[in-house]
Amino acid sequence: MTKKKSSATNLQLPYNFDVRWEELMENKDFVKIFLSDVLENYIVKQRWYGGKSSKLKYIELAQYFRIQKNEEVYYGLILEVNFEEAFYQHYFIPIAFVSDESFAKDDRILPISIQNQEGYIIDAINLEAFRKVVFERILTAAPIDKTPVQYHKSTIFKDCEYESSRFMGMEQSNTSIVYNEKYVLKFFRRIYADRNPDYEMSRFLSETKDFKNTPAYLGSVQIKDHENVNITIALMQEMVPNQGDAWDYMLKELHKVFSNLEYKGINIDALPQTQQFERLDIRDIPPQIIDWAGLNIFTKIQKLAQRTAEMHIALGSEFEDTAFTPTRFNGDYTVWLKNRLLYQFQNRLNSVENNMHKLEGLALELAQEFLEKKNEIRKRFVNFDWTKLKGERLRVHGDYHLGQILVKDDDFYILDFEGEPESTIRDRKVKQPPLKDVAGLFRSFHYAIYATIFNNLDKYQHDQEQLFKAGEILYQYLIGLFLGTYVVVIQDANINIGYQQERVFLLKYCLLEKAVYELGYELNSRPRWAVIPLKGISNIINH
Repeated sequence: MTKKKSSATNLQLPYNFDVRWEELMENKDFVKIFLSDVLENYIVKQRWYGGKSSKLKYIELAQYFRIQKNEEVYYGLILEVNFEEAFYQHYFIPIAFVSDESFAKDDRILPISIQNQEGYIIDAINLEAFRKVVFERILTAAPIDKTPVQYHKSTIFKDCEYESSRFMGMEQSNTSIVYNEKYVLKFFRRIYADRNPDYEMSRFLSETKDFKNTPAYLGSVQIKDHENVNITIALMQEMVPNQGDAWDYMLKELHKVFSNLEYKGINIDALPQTQQFERLDIRDIPPQIIDWAGLNIFTKIQKLAQRTAEMHIALGSEFEDTAFTPTRFNGDYTVWLKNRLLYQFQNRLNSVENNMHKLEGLALELAQEFLEKKNEIRKRFVNFDWTKLKGERLRVHGDYHLGQILVKDDDFYILDFEGEPESTIRDRKVKQPPLKDVAGLFRSFHYAIYATIFNNLDKYQHDQEQLFKAGEILYQYLIGLFLGTYVVVIQDANINIGYQQERVFLLKYCLLEKAVYELGYELNSRPRWAVIPLKGISNIINH
């Protein structure tokens, strides 16, 4: 199916339409111009647009709906963006009409005249009046809403009124608004014909399980599509006062650790090592390691392990809501897993082969090893024998890393349950071994160590190879200590994550999967960092 470009471009700017704003979306000429002549140019420039690596073919209006309160009317548009590569994505844009010449100069979508009143159509999120309407509609939501646009609020969202709103900052895939400096409303930009996992998980953890270490669920906006399927447009949560995310926190801590090598005269070659995946308590960490790294980083890792285990306990202790009841490994899951990973692995193999010229030093050596051992890696993915696994699968975070965790005093808060960006919405809801989240966090630890080295090479006296060696020793202690706490907490709650041999198998499997996934991004975006996932892959296949 091909679409011709609109012939309406001979209309003079600003376009003039002799209809009321409240009826504009019923005007076929307007919709035609808006989709083909305007939105194609506008959407590709937006930070949240996820189709930048594909060739846009045409945009269709999948659905529109009104967001209104009394006389104030805004439109929510669901755009279907079709690509030359024969797939499509859906995006949400709310629009408003403003006549003030000085307003939203950077965010105008279209100059337009409506019944001879000149103005601009803009993304309504830029308009405080619109943000206030959405806030008040959630705050006054009825318990059961049968209208096409469904506002929902939790029982704890009450006794307040609109005071202020502002953008949260430089988010990529969504747009978050801070209200009253107490609440955060996340507008999902790329949307799916289903409830968003972030909404489902946040509401479940907060309302059903009373899990304290995630922002409390306050409300949401859903719409029904033409097939009566719920689509999540926005999610309202409490704002957790914090000192930043755990990624930045970890980088600062690790910089102190690496600076100590010189400051304390540490002999890297004499540092004691530990076995991979050996469960440790703080008392098991040798004094030389404590002397080098300090105690703080280890106590924080224990706290993070405890909170991660508590999240999985909440997600694994539901026996009524089938979306959250634990389940066993089986043949269907195994087929799904292998198909997905073999496709991804082949894609990454092609990327490595096509990008070898960008690599040098250790990265080049490890890339050559990756290609030489491709059959062994592929075999690792194929050798998933579910009949030997006794643990359970749960709904998991799915994209768990240090950037998804907030630091507040000496504690951690977990957010952003949308799942892996490359996955379909259905795949994000598949129950997985909870160790998949643990592996995601371990990969994040590994990244933080290498990022610290790369970002501060000129500040350290040791050469890169020695720093890598120290980093790998530290990494094994961090993951051993994490496992020491995590396994005890989760087993005490009778969550079945399998016996020791099974846990090591699953961790290696999930770590390999995650590192292969990361490799594609690094090769395309910053080849210098490809050494990090390549080292992660090498660590697994050589142990």
